[in-house]
Amino acid sequence: MASETPNQKGGFYPNCDVNVWLRSCTEEISEPITGTITGTIPTWLRGCLLRNGPGSIKVGNDYFGHLFDSSALLHRFSINEGRVTYQCRFLQSEVLKRNRAANRIVLTEFGTKAVPDPCRTIFQRVASIFSPNSDDISDNSMISVYPFGDEMFAFGEIPIIHKIDQGTLETKDRIDVSKFVSIVHHTSHPHVMKDGTVFNLGLTIYPSGPYHTIVKFPSGKNMFEGAEIFAGIPARWPLHPTYMHTFGLTENYFVIVEQPLSVSVGGMIMNKIKNEPMASSFRWYQHEKTQFSLISRKTGQLAYKFHSEAFFYLHIINQYETYDHVIVDICTYRNPEMLDCMYTSVMKNMQHNPNYAEMFRSKPLRFVLPLKPAETNSNLIQLSDTNCEAYYQPDGEIIIIPEKLSDLGCETPRINYEQYLGKQYRYFYAISADVDAANPGTIIKVDTVTKTSKTWCEHNCYPSEPIFVPRPNCRFEDDGVVLAAMVWGGKDTNHVGLIILDAESFTEVARAEFRTPGPVPKCLHGWFLPN
Repeated sequence: MASETPNQKGGFYPNCDVNVWLRSCTEEISEPITGTITGTIPTWLRGCLLRNGPGSIKVGNDYFGHLFDSSALLHRFSINEGRVTYQCRFLQSEVLKRNRAANRIVLTEFGTKAVPDPCRTIFQRVASIFSPNSDDISDNSMISVYPFGDEMFAFGEIPIIHKIDQGTLETKDRIDVSKFVSIVHHTSHPHVMKDGTVFNLGLTIYPSGPYHTIVKFPSGKNMFEGAEIFAGIPARWPLHPTYMHTFGLTENYFVIVEQPLSVSVGGMIMNKIKNEPMASSFRWYQHEKTQFSLISRKTGQLAYKFHSEAFFYLHIINQYETYDHVIVDICTYRNPEMLDCMYTSVMKNMQHNPNYAEMFRSKPLRFVLPLKPAETNSNLIQLSDTNCEAYYQPDGEIIIIPEKLSDLGCETPRINYEQYLGKQYRYFYAISADVDAANPGTIIKVDTVTKTSKTWCEHNCYPSEPIFVPRPNCRFEDDGVVLAAMVWGGKDTNHVGLIILDAESFTEVARAEFRTPGPVPKCLHGWFLPN
């Protein structure tokens, strides 16, 4: 917990430098620069780590009001024969081009209000809500990168994605997914299957109301042309569809977790009329339950439904089936106040907010969903290796009670994705969500069986989302390395690195560090492409 009184410097969190998020890249690095290597990079580790995240918090004299609005910056770490190079370039979205041409912020974003275009009518503004390709909607794909076949795409949460060159980071194309399937929103975290098929969760508006829909992109050359809405369920609240950032899948089910953070349709319309940011359309219903829906991957129909106490989340860690139960592990928050923590004004003033750490803290929880519950008033979970509970309610619903996987705050979780997605697993990797910790820049490995953790950290260093890379012919779950981009706090702004940890022991194997011509901000999500 944060101290009740500020430290002598007037801040509550003396070891946390929030400015690593608020930097603006002033000079792209188009040609690869070579890093200084410490340690020995494994000879088998060859490929590139692509990253995406906030790149510039300002345009001209204008500043974005929320971190999620920052202009997307792509990063590339290339590893080959013991050498590492680094590049970074801005994603050439339409909104970036328009902002730069005007030298100001021209579109109202998630948490930023822009000066309205006097040529846009109220009708045009409202119509743009249901048209992702509208000139009134930002296409800043600033969250993640994912492969579709042998091509890489940058993602945001509107269904416009950008194809990027894996070698140069050049923006090659702009794809409007809604032209191929009828969706107005999708998550920035699709799932990539071993055969190349990609699934994502979207929002589709039907005459009967909004549906949460599973979109399938078949493997092959025509992934977008062959896309189809594979399954779907109606939104719990037709005028308040749930906000979702990720979803899950197991061998037999798609897992959709509808939290009571919703997007008010009426609020969106009013905000468009008033030119207010989308974030003010969110509604949090603390007294509603969170709903877990399992959709059959065979029939596309709803198979099971469960409920828990309300929580907010961004990232599902993993999910799998075992002995007629489905396990769902999630990084959870008590409420969505962490979104408020990402307003730039709040971030700049975090040292004067004694509640900031608790607002920002995410705890990893395990939920167990019994598929064949007995007719009993007792705990419905028939597994011996969990403290999770599930009970019938008087109305016939099943309420599920989670257990904690770690006492450490965890975010941006990753697993041995290639081998354990949707399967029983043991380990996940994350970054610290404890800004009041002795070292907030900590990488965490959680053992979900023993509920123990291993950590790596370095003074004044802020690593990104850790990505597991399996060793060739991987013999066990953590047989490989963990990669994470690094930036440093304080005045050490022109400094970026790549840390390589042995995934089993969680000790440093090697690192590459680079001195850059301009500041490097911290990034969000990425993908490793082996050679």
